[in-house]
Amino acid sequence: MSAGLEIAPDEGRESGRRRRRERKKRPWWQEMLILVAVALVLALGLKTFFVQAFSIPSGSMRNTLQVGDRVLVDKFTPWFGAKPERGDVVVFRDPGNWLRDEPTPRVSGVQKALSFVGLAPAADEKDLIKRVIAVGGDTVDCEAGAPVRVNGVALDEPYLYPGATPCGDRPVGTVKVPKDKLWVMGDHRNDSRDSRYHTDEPGGGFVPVQNVIGRAFVVAWPLSHWGTLPGPATFDRLG
Repeated sequence: MSAGLEIAPDEGRESGRRRRRERKKRPWWQEMLILVAVALVLALGLKTFFVQAFSIPSGSMRNTLQVGDRVLVDKFTPWFGAKPERGDVVVFRDPGNWLRDEPTPRVSGVQKALSFVGLAPAADEKDLIKRVIAVGGDTVDCEAGAPVRVNGVALDEPYLYPGATPCGDRPVGTVKVPKDKLWVMGDHRNDSRDSRYHTDEPGGGFVPVQNVIGRAFVVAWPLSHWGTLPGPATFDRLG
């Protein structure tokens, strides 16, 4: 004979019905608020740890990226120690007042709320997007009338904007990239105030790896511009 408390079948069914009725008492608007709260938490976590959208504010990366394009940035792999590689298109925080002459756009409250959870680009953030040309330990040669060379190897750069010169508008000679720093340049070299324009400033034009928010891996909007952003083959020759 069992020493436990026995419950009659009818009592068990009645208890189950009571629990179902209690669950049904929750108003519809409470259910909606719970769903919205869960969605916001998931979106905020996605933005913080995985992927974030960014808007292209200028023509410095044409024709790879057009003004107004929305790109998705991978923020996940850096959590596992991944660092930017040569050829990557990266979004990074202003390393030394590079954007001092750029006006801060006015944004609506709705856009601020959406950007907070990563559902829209943050128009008022002072971030930049460029291509990584060299990493710590590399030597870059940037001479007028010549291709960019990294560690003595000339780069084949089919991604350059038509008519743009590799270094002709802003030659800086030879630079050595310090450890944990990056040398970045825009694809539209004649319209990009990149590392070349800040060599005489604190920081020497280099971008600290810790300033990198993530790697842009796809153009998500507009759909007519949709496409991935793989590393160009020319950088494979550098090892």
